[in-house]
Amino acid sequence: MAQKSVAGPEIERLIQLLAKLPGLGPRSARRAALHLIKKKDQLLVPLAEAMGVAVSEIGICSTCGTVDTSDPCTICADTKRDQSVLVVVEDVADLWALERAGAVNARYHVLGGTLSPLDGVGPDDLNLATLIDRCANEPLDEIILAINATVEGQTTAHYIMDQLSHLEVNVTRLAHGVPVGGELDYLDEGTLTQALKARTQF
Repeated sequence: MAQKSVAGPEIERLIQLLAKLPGLGPRSARRAALHLIKKKDQLLVPLAEAMGVAVSEIGICSTCGTVDTSDPCTICADTKRDQSVLVVVEDVADLWALERAGAVNARYHVLGGTLSPLDGVGPDDLNLATLIDRCANEPLDEIILAINATVEGQTTAHYIMDQLSHLEVNVTRLAHGVPVGGELDYLDEGTLTQALKARTQF
């Protein structure tokens, strides 16, 4: 049985679009839409204006592959960043997470995903050619592979390592294992095994 519309088509369209956002289902989207409508002047109008700007001005940085309103992006244009270190990430969300942590003041390269032959994602589908070109032509001391510890992520990391093997540059990856504040009893076997293999001097 089809669900009845409780509002005009414009509001129903807003609800349907909100429901497509990560973490929002139909019910959450209805609550969000209702909240936006109730706070029209404080939220809905500014949000609509911000969306208009996003559609017209946001693009992809031709250097690193992140999203920004300028090309090169804010990070690539920042001369205060360590120009000798390049952090390779899968997605823009990963870049933002590392920036929030404030653990590194380097430049980035966004791959736009990972290699996944089963899903038909090959090297030409990712931002890999630009990465290889950057590594060959920029004075880099270290390339940090900040790629997720999934099967696809590890496959992508190994592919990148093979492509960079002819260059004299230090390639590192993020440590994997016991998280800060983690308890051994709650960790899976793969994480524990990796933590033991990557143990360090105390």
